[in-house]
Amino acid sequence: MHRPPARPESWHLALMLTLTFSTGVVDAVGYLGLDRVFTANMTGNVVILGMALTGAEDLPVVGPALALLTFLAGAAVVGRALRRAGKGWTTASTVVLALVGAGLAAMAGLVATLGGAVPVEAGTTPPASALVVTALLGLLMGAQAAAARRLAVKDVTTVVVTSTLTGLAADSRLAGGTGEGWRRRLGAVLLILAGAAAGAALLRWHLGAGLAVAAVITLVAALLGHLRAHARRHEAARAREGSPA
Repeated sequence: MHRPPARPESWHLALMLTLTFSTGVVDAVGYLGLDRVFTANMTGNVVILGMALTGAEDLPVVGPALALLTFLAGAAVVGRALRRAGKGWTTASTVVLALVGAGLAAMAGLVATLGGAVPVEAGTTPPASALVVTALLGLLMGAQAAAARRLAVKDVTTVVVTSTLTGLAADSRLAGGTGEGWRRRLGAVLLILAGAAAGAALLRWHLGAGLAVAAVITLVAALLGHLRAHARRHEAARAREGSPA
């Protein structure tokens, strides 16, 4: 008798939490190194734009607006590409995340070749190189967010923690709830916090260091997700072959 293949939820959760950490790294690089721009957390960009448009001093406009537009573009393209894909982790999921990882690696390489031309001080006009990096990072993070959304891991989107915090508090025993899912919610919050701390620390060494780390994490997540999905399909096929007609 064949044992049914393990459920994928815990595996997907682990991978999405890993990507949540890398998102914190990327946002730290964007905010501290690219003129206070969030390339993954679009809530932050919308708030910054709202304050900047009312005349608040020394707040960026071009960078956050560019990141917002390219994030939407990346999410739209990947959303359309994955619309016909099957449920769960598919080859399309692997391709998208592998491209995101490769793109982050390319950004790290680009920043390395530009040397000190990319880091932006608050209140100064961003150079063209910084805007290019901002736009491409927004595109990549939008693509990652769309791929994560397709996997539909509850409470873990890899780019948003406000709704996660709301669920953590509103469903807690203190609020009269059951407290269900508190581990994954707290894990997502702590990991994006840890990622931001790691990104800030790496920024002291080099602007591209955080992007390189995020690239490695994303590529490893893509590989592990693909291998696990392939193994599950193989197990399911063997189970079907061994079941009575």
